[in-house]
Amino acid sequence: MIHQLAAVDKRAKIGKSVTVEPFTTIAGDVEIGEGTWIGSNVTIMDGARIGNNCRIFPGTVISAIPQDLKFDGEVTQVIIGDRTTLRECVTINRGTKALGFTKIGNDCLIMATSHVAHDCVLGNGVIIANGCGIAGHVEIGDFVVMGGLSAIQQFGKIGKHAMISGGSLIRKDVPPYVKVGRDPISYAGINSVGLRRRGFSNDKIFEIQKIYRAIFQMKMNVSQASSYVEKEMLPTAERDEILEFIKNSPSGIVKGYGTGRE
Repeated sequence: MIHQLAAVDKRAKIGKSVTVEPFTTIAGDVEIGEGTWIGSNVTIMDGARIGNNCRIFPGTVISAIPQDLKFDGEVTQVIIGDRTTLRECVTINRGTKALGFTKIGNDCLIMATSHVAHDCVLGNGVIIANGCGIAGHVEIGDFVVMGGLSAIQQFGKIGKHAMISGGSLIRKDVPPYVKVGRDPISYAGINSVGLRRRGFSNDKIFEIQKIYRAIFQMKMNVSQASSYVEKEMLPTAERDEILEFIKNSPSGIVKGYGTGRE
């Protein structure tokens, strides 16, 4: 299933039933899982580790060296999970010595011309729409949806099940389960539609909504609101996850709805 006009290094480890279309180049230190389809004019460089049943569309470049001045030629990787789709002209750079790899989870969709920089970690089920830019060291949780032409600055964190409006500039961390939009970026409610699609009950969605009302709409700063939630609301996995995210956000979270405060 490897076209005769593809350039595949003999050292590359290619799984069963892999299709490689013409004019694609695959380097030697590459591993590709079973059933993956690789379109024409794809470049897969040293350090790529690609899972089973992925789809990689024309023009994509995987595991090029980082666009980072601290990179010193160290051996690093790009790790891509199973059933992930990379559309046309996506670029994913490998890691630096800071983390050692860039990682994309299972069942992700990264749409055309988007860029994932060095040392990023994307969870499972992530959707990145067309033309997004993700700078180095960014962490994106499971089932995040990122609207087209959005950008996340370096070291940013996006909590799981969050939804980012198209054209957004993300300079602060986005906590889990929320929607963010507007300019400057701010809280726009919880991602109730996404949560229902993922099997969250109405009671659980209401609980999450109540937590964020305290954080963003009760005219307290984030520290005061976090203390209030911890004292006044019953401990649950979702409550604790939200509080832990806020606690571990060195750059702070996005603004609250209509408050103008960080």
